[in-house]
Amino acid sequence: MTEGTSAPTGPDLSNGLDLTHLADNAMMLGHVGAEAVLLVRRGEEIFAVGASCSHYHGPLSEGLVVGDTVRCPWHHACFSLRTGEPLRPPALDPVPCWRVERQDNLVFVREKRDIAPVAAPRPTAGAAGSIILGGGAAANSAAETLRREGYAGRIVMVSADASVPYDRPNLSKDFLAGNAPEEWIPLRSPEFYREHGIELHLGRRATAIDRASRCLELEDGICHNYDRLLIATGADPVHLNLPGGDLPHVHYLRSLADSRAIIAKTATARSAVVIGASFIGLEVAASLRAQKLAVHVVAPEAIPMERVMGGEIGGLVQTIHEQHGVHFHLGTTVTAIDPQSVTLRTGEKLAADLVVVGVGVRPALGLAEKAGLKTDRGVVVDQYLRTSDPDIFAAGDIARWPDPHSGENIRVEHWVVAQRQGQAAARNMMGRNEPFDAVPFFWSMHYDVSILYVGHAEKWDSVDIDGAVAEKNCRATYRRNGRALAVVTIGRDLENLRAELAFETSSQPLAPKIVS
Repeated sequence: MTEGTSAPTGPDLSNGLDLTHLADNAMMLGHVGAEAVLLVRRGEEIFAVGASCSHYHGPLSEGLVVGDTVRCPWHHACFSLRTGEPLRPPALDPVPCWRVERQDNLVFVREKRDIAPVAAPRPTAGAAGSIILGGGAAANSAAETLRREGYAGRIVMVSADASVPYDRPNLSKDFLAGNAPEEWIPLRSPEFYREHGIELHLGRRATAIDRASRCLELEDGICHNYDRLLIATGADPVHLNLPGGDLPHVHYLRSLADSRAIIAKTATARSAVVIGASFIGLEVAASLRAQKLAVHVVAPEAIPMERVMGGEIGGLVQTIHEQHGVHFHLGTTVTAIDPQSVTLRTGEKLAADLVVVGVGVRPALGLAEKAGLKTDRGVVVDQYLRTSDPDIFAAGDIARWPDPHSGENIRVEHWVVAQRQGQAAARNMMGRNEPFDAVPFFWSMHYDVSILYVGHAEKWDSVDIDGAVAEKNCRATYRRNGRALAVVTIGRDLENLRAELAFETSSQPLAPKIVS
């Protein structure tokens, strides 16, 4: 994702603005000195906040004001207009705020206000505390939320990954393409976790959850006791069982180490085969093209991502990739891999110095099943993300929860969903009993084309398309029995935000009305 700009534009708000130029519930982009400032009016209240989202610097002026919050059009982060606090992921940091002074019908933006730091933790003596099992989006969000919400107990994060939590979506996007340095990838520095009293145990695997003694056992024999446990172990890539599938030039992409290994191989490789036309697979294809490799994509379906988004949008995605030099081999599969090529079911051989497999993932259920927790193609949780054991919660790719918007029990493998679930699980581990009701959302980048998806539609019987798909300016609404389940937009980011709000606020959550 190309970063937005915060270069000064519009009026200098320190010189004053006549409020007749700012309608109720409207936004105005201006500046104070060299800093871009977003001025927002809500009735008689005027707010001034930073104009760029703290996630990927998306333009908040192109977003949506909802109550006393503003939502980013790129990835649906949400900020308080009063404090700048990030209320919803994927943003982790606040946006700056300025003091506003009103003189009759003029409003002046004055000095920047200090952002209160998260209070230093004060661990409760004798308490076992909270253990977070996992080191991904849900795990990191939960740990940060516990501290932000004032949790004073011990927080222990146990992760099999040797790296601090990092920006996983970037592994198949800009980082793999060579457009993002590695220092951008960690979500936080090691110092952040130390300063906030979050104990990291990285590169450590858990072997058992002893529910009777409320203890997490690690492979080195160490046990950590808990008052509350969050399982956020995510999912593991599906591995292909075929001749040559274990050769050293065959890679899967799930971790930072995986992405590093693929990047290292691109230094000498000239041709790559991507097995699977999933979102991840096609993002990898785009990144490898950016690295100047010849890229072939092999997949069994007739149209990429047709099952997820339908034929028209799937066809557009294929066209975009073909225009950038990707070759598709659809309706077939790989039957064997050798050091220089892959063999297709049709008998065709494709040159391949590098093979990347992206055929899906499976939730990592081993520990939960061994502990006797209820599972159903995921760890089953209630509306509070609590498992069948009231002291154990689950969030992220591993959790199957009752989605109030689709009316179904669903499991979703999306970064933003995992972050929001981690946030909700943390609050409920503190006894808040707040239902998780966020509308699922994800985004996917294909070169310079961003696809935004809000809602959840595993199955649908009709797709209503508004706009021109071929011109990359459209909205698709996925319906079942006449009810809207999900909305996809291309080139219409604000409409996607409005669709999210419609799902949230509709009295009939399966049939949102999008107000333009």
